[in-house]
Amino acid sequence: MDTEKTDRRTDHRRGGLTLRPLLQRDFAAWYKSYSSRHPSQHRHDEGQLDMSVCTEEWFVGILARHRQLAEEDGTYVYGVFHENGRHLGAVDFSTLDRDYQWGRIGYQIHNQYWGRGFGFQALQHALHIGFTELDYHRIEAHINLDNDASIRTAEKSGMQYECTRERFIYEFGEWTDNLVYYLNRVY
Repeated sequence: MDTEKTDRRTDHRRGGLTLRPLLQRDFAAWYKSYSSRHPSQHRHDEGQLDMSVCTEEWFVGILARHRQLAEEDGTYVYGVFHENGRHLGAVDFSTLDRDYQWGRIGYQIHNQYWGRGFGFQALQHALHIGFTELDYHRIEAHINLDNDASIRTAEKSGMQYECTRERFIYEFGEWTDNLVYYLNRVY
C-alpha cells in the first residue's frame, strides 16, 4: 500500500465520537478504559483483563505493529474516543482481497459503556471510513450466531444478512458458525 493512503488516516469526528489510529499520547485513556471494564457479561465479552503486561513501552510496540499492518494494507485499527477523551473501544478492518476492494470489519465497545449507542455510532462512522478512506467496495462483518447485540448493531447500521458460514472461525475451543453481514459501497 502506498504511504499516501496510510498517511491519510487521520481523526474522523462525527456525533461526539472520534475514530483514529491510536497514538502514544492515548496510553493513559486507553489503559484506564481497559482496566475499568466490568466482569464479563456473556461469552463474547472479554470483561476484565489482566493489564499487568500493558506498560507504555508495550503499548508503543502495539502501535508500531498497527502501523506496519496498515502499511501492508492488511489491517487497520482505529480507537473510538468520546468527545471528552475517554477511550470507548476499537474498530478494525482487515483487507480480504484488494483486487475486489473487499474488507472485513470488527467492532467492540468496552462493556462499561454499553447501552448508550456508541457501538452503532462507531460502526456507522467506521463504514464511512472503510468506503471513503480505505477504498473498499464491500465490507463484511462476521458475527457469532448468538451475539444478538452485534447483530442488532450491524442491522441498524444498514448491513444486510448474506449467509451463515459453517465452522468458519476457531474460537472457544471449537470451529464456530458465523453470520455474514455485508454492505456495498454506493457510487
